[in-house]
Amino acid sequence: MRMYFRYLMIIVLVASAEPVCGQTDEESPVTPVLNLVTVNQLTGNPELTWSLSPSPDVAGYVVYSYQDGEGYALDTLYNPTASSYTYYGSGASYFSEAFVVAAFDSSGNISPLSNELHTIFTEVRIDSCNNKINITWNSYPSQPIDVTGYTIFYSVNGGIYTEAGEVTENINNFVINEFTIDSEYCFFVNANLEDDFVSVSNKTCISTRMQRPPQWINADYATVIPDAGIVLTFTIDPLSEISLFLLERKTGVSSDFQQIAHLSSDNGKIEYTDNQADVRIINYYRLSAVNNCNIPVITSNISSNIVLSLERAADEIQLAWNSYKAWLGSVDSYTLYINTGSGFDDNIIILPGDTTKTIIYSDYMYKTTESEICFFVSALESSNPYDITGESRSNIACTEVTENITVPNVFTPDGDLVNDLFRPVLSFTPVYYNLVISDRHGRIVFETKDHTESWDGSYNGTAFPEGVCLWFLQVTTPSGKRMSRTGTLTVIKNR
Repeated sequence: MRMYFRYLMIIVLVASAEPVCGQTDEESPVTPVLNLVTVNQLTGNPELTWSLSPSPDVAGYVVYSYQDGEGYALDTLYNPTASSYTYYGSGASYFSEAFVVAAFDSSGNISPLSNELHTIFTEVRIDSCNNKINITWNSYPSQPIDVTGYTIFYSVNGGIYTEAGEVTENINNFVINEFTIDSEYCFFVNANLEDDFVSVSNKTCISTRMQRPPQWINADYATVIPDAGIVLTFTIDPLSEISLFLLERKTGVSSDFQQIAHLSSDNGKIEYTDNQADVRIINYYRLSAVNNCNIPVITSNISSNIVLSLERAADEIQLAWNSYKAWLGSVDSYTLYINTGSGFDDNIIILPGDTTKTIIYSDYMYKTTESEICFFVSALESSNPYDITGESRSNIACTEVTENITVPNVFTPDGDLVNDLFRPVLSFTPVYYNLVISDRHGRIVFETKDHTESWDGSYNGTAFPEGVCLWFLQVTTPSGKRMSRTGTLTVIKNR
C-alpha cells in the first residue's frame, strides 16, 4: 500500500494528458525544496512552505507524510504556483510529524521527494520534589536553513506568553527552577533560523496542582492484643489526597525513632499490628504522611502501649503501669480487669491520675478456678478534638494461685458457736475435693465432695463422742496438682 496515492495520482494524470507530436514526455520535474515546517499556535496545525520547482511544465504538487523513509500522500495541489500547505488532520500536539513534497507535470511525471522537515514536539514534566518544570523538545533540521538556537516561551493561567530563556542550537531542554502551585503553565519553543525564519513547536500545558496533604493525623491508640503484639490505629484527615504513610517506632525514652513499615490508605484509616514489639517495654509510635517525593509532610501525635507490672508480697498484689502517652484528648479513666479463671469479668474503675493499685489476694482466692489470677489495665480517652475515642489496653500480668491446705486438729462441737464446725481451710477453689472422716474402728462418720461443707460432729443424727478420729483428704488444685492429706482430729466437748 506504500506510495499508493502517489501512483494513483500519476495514473490519473497520464490518462488525462494529451500526447505532443506523437511523443510521450517521460522527464520528471526538478524536486522542489521544502523550506519550513511550523505549527500554527492558534489551530495547532502544521504549515509547510516550499520553493517552486524550476521545471517549465509543473502542473502541481503533492504533499506527503514522511515515515521510515517512505512518503504517504496527504494531498494533491493542482496549482503550479502553490508553495504552501496546512495539514488539518495533524497529530502535532502529540508527536513530531515529518513531511516532504514533490512536483508533478502535465504528463503525470513526478519528481523525487524533497528534503524532509518535521515539526518540533515539545513536552513538559513537573518535578514537584525539587520545584522544577523540565521542558524538552526534538531538534529541528538545519537544512536547508541553519538553526541558530531555540527560544522557550511560557504562559501562566492563560496570561500572555513571555520568554523564559534561550539555548543554543545543540541543546534540547530547558528548566524552570521555580513555579507557583495550583496553576497552569503552558509552553512552546521556537527554532530560530537564519534569515529571520522561525519554526514554532506545538503548545503544551501542565498543571502544578500538588497533592493536598492531611491537615491532621490522629494516633487513635496503641493496644496490646495477647499473642499478637501491639495493634495501632490511626485516623487521617478525610480531605487528604496523600495515600502513602511511614510508620516509626522507638523503644524506651533514650532510643531514636526507626522506620518499621510503609503503609497505604485511601479511606482515612490505618491499622497495623506490630508483632515484633516486646509488650513488656514501652514502645512509642508515630505515623507520617509521605508525598510523591517520599518526604514526610505531617506527623501524628505519639502513641504508646501501657506496660503493667506486678509484685506480690504475702497477701498483697502491687500493680503499677505507665500513663498513656500523648492522646490529643485526655485520659478519662483507667479500668483494671481481673481474671480469676472465668474471663476478665471483674473490673475496678481507677481515676486518671492514678497509676497504681493494691489488690488483696485473699479477697479473690476463693474465686480462682485456674492456676493464676491475671490482670490488665485499659485506658479510655475523652475530649478528642476529632471526636475519636481511643481505648488502649496493657499487657496481661499474672501471679500464681497460692495452693495451701490447713487442717485443724481439734474442734469442739458443743453448740457454743465457737469452733463448732470442722473442715480443711483451702487458699483456693479446688477442681476436685473429697473429705472422709472415720472413727478409730474405720467406720466412716462423715464424707463430702463439697469443699464448702463442714462436719458438725454428729453421726446419723447422734453427737460423736469425745475422742480421736481420722480424716483423709484428696484435692486437685486449679494448677492441676493432686494432693492427698491425712491426719487425726480430736473431738472435745466443753460442756
